[in-house]
Amino acid sequence: MRRIVVSTFTSLDGVMQAPGGPAEDPIGGFALGGWTFPYFDEPLGAAMDEIFGRPFDLLLGRKTYDIFAAHWPYISDPNDAFAAMFNRITKYVATRAEPKLDWKNSRWLGKDTVAALKKLKAEDGPDLMVQGSSELLQTLWKERLVDELSVLTFPLVLGKGKRLFGEGVPPFALKTVKSRSFPTGVVVTNYTPDGAVRTGDFGHAEPSAAELERRRKLT
Repeated sequence: MRRIVVSTFTSLDGVMQAPGGPAEDPIGGFALGGWTFPYFDEPLGAAMDEIFGRPFDLLLGRKTYDIFAAHWPYISDPNDAFAAMFNRITKYVATRAEPKLDWKNSRWLGKDTVAALKKLKAEDGPDLMVQGSSELLQTLWKERLVDELSVLTFPLVLGKGKRLFGEGVPPFALKTVKSRSFPTGVVVTNYTPDGAVRTGDFGHAEPSAAELERRRKLT
């Protein structure tokens, strides 16, 4: 069985758009691209090495695929381990229309992304790692297809932009597997799905007259 694992950068307010550079994704007038750059140091780089240390194939939405395909095949440094790895592994691309995929080892998932992913998950093979791909992520949340989530939360607020959890995502609980903080203020947290959201009540067993009046005014 293959797992779908998500590894993503977000701001404190949940924005994940254009972490790598100003020209990466300015859609919607987003002008703060490259917001992760000032926070990367050697310890955080080691954490990234750990995330990418397990065997995986890439699972990408079309926009993120295009960003990657315009970058990684053109790295000229033969000692760049990330470029070598990304160029070697299989890239599965989720998009409605059949695309022209020039990056080697790239495969279109077909018109029915959800069915294709369910079939892939049932097969033997490495994890399917999602990078970026905010639109694809919304489908994965709704279909409950994610098995693990690694979130690198950066200490800044971006205000607007594409979000890790958009509107319409059904509620669900997560279990924190591991959480680490780094000198630059970045927090890396690993989660697994943990069923439905559980709730409780800190209120009095018998609400006061004031509380009942407060509730009445809310309706």
